[in-house]
Amino acid sequence: MDSRILVIDDELDFLESVRRGLITSGIKNVRIMEDPLKVAAAFEAGEAFDIALIDITMPKMDGIELLEIIKNTSPATECIMVSAVDEALVAINCLKKGAYDYLVKPISKENLVSTISRALERRRLIEILDIRKSKTLPSLSNEEAFRPIVTRKAEIIRILKEAELHATSDLPMLITGETGTGKELLARAIHAASLRFAKTFTPVNMESLNAQLFESQFFGHTRGAFTGATKDRVGYLEITHRGTLFMDEIGNLPVELQGKLLRVLQDGEFIKIGTSTPRKVDIRFIAATNSDLDRLMTKNRFRKDLYYRLKGGWLHLPPLRERTDDIPLLISKFLEEYGGSQGVRIEEEAMSVLMNYDYPGNIRELKSIVQAVVNVAQGRPISTKFFPENLRKQMPKSKRNDPSAADAVPTLDQVEKKHILTVYDRMDRNKSRTSRALGIGLNTLRRKLESYGVN
Repeated sequence: MDSRILVIDDELDFLESVRRGLITSGIKNVRIMEDPLKVAAAFEAGEAFDIALIDITMPKMDGIELLEIIKNTSPATECIMVSAVDEALVAINCLKKGAYDYLVKPISKENLVSTISRALERRRLIEILDIRKSKTLPSLSNEEAFRPIVTRKAEIIRILKEAELHATSDLPMLITGETGTGKELLARAIHAASLRFAKTFTPVNMESLNAQLFESQFFGHTRGAFTGATKDRVGYLEITHRGTLFMDEIGNLPVELQGKLLRVLQDGEFIKIGTSTPRKVDIRFIAATNSDLDRLMTKNRFRKDLYYRLKGGWLHLPPLRERTDDIPLLISKFLEEYGGSQGVRIEEEAMSVLMNYDYPGNIRELKSIVQAVVNVAQGRPISTKFFPENLRKQMPKSKRNDPSAADAVPTLDQVEKKHILTVYDRMDRNKSRTSRALGIGLNTLRRKLESYGVN
């Protein structure tokens, strides 16, 4: 999803210079206009841009008047004012009327690109906040990128829209959620919706890396750099240049390696083993974990500086047991995937069992179950006789959760929910005091309260 930039100035040379500078910096969707009256007419007709770069001194209409028209017709457009004169009072007036920033000519390409990037980031964050507050479900601009993720749950649709907005940024991302909730699938969708979609997406399981493997596989090495280095190796960073690196199970990366990863995120460069020259790299980093990073940080098993560097954007995927409305959609998708053109039918009793299973392995477990059952059924209608033993023994949730049943036993999740809400009420619904009393991280508490429907 390419950001739309409009540059308005009565000097054609300046316009062309700005357009060239932005395009060479990777900002492709740049439109230039010399006539402020035509710009005003375009906005009043409903045309919209993400950023408007406006010269203050122009014939026919000055930039401040145009600023007011743009903010009245398209409040979400971030306006950056440009002037040949550094006048504090003019700058203050522009900011009061809604401008994002005030730049003085001549403007370096670096300063211009940096200002536009910050303005886009501000716009993105405002849109995310609007999504969370709105009662209306958002629509995706890039449906194709998110097509592999099937859902009808409002919470997931909002998460996908936030993911789409995050895709327009190069900030690192953190995706949390239990094992099997689809964190890598979401990371791939973010990559597909970004301007890096045509470049490499590299998934790496961080849990599998020890000290030597980390440096060798991430940074690469030259032949003879250490014992066993019989040939040159290109590392993940070099392979993923201009693409997206997905670091799964980031919470399991040993502490002694976290500092090395942090330096790459901070400096955007690395040194290949066996060389001494730093190499620049342009990568979008997305990390995922099923661990409680707040708790790991309190135990000094995860660096706080790395945590805050990774959490440029944060998305949390709920477990499948909290999105049961999606189970039929997922079953249908997996039946189509594994049943092929046979048109496999699933019997009502079998569907009921699948609907009422808790799925500790989440979507990944459901997918494996459907694949196994289709293989066993061999084209016959799917019934419970093809299910593994643990599924055949499932009772409907309504019965398992019925406190009047003689053998009813509360689940661990139910006990935890009751305890958290009891302590929350006892602490006068103060989240900070509650998290300290429970001994869990504040972010963890917030996620759990949100899952219980407590704002």
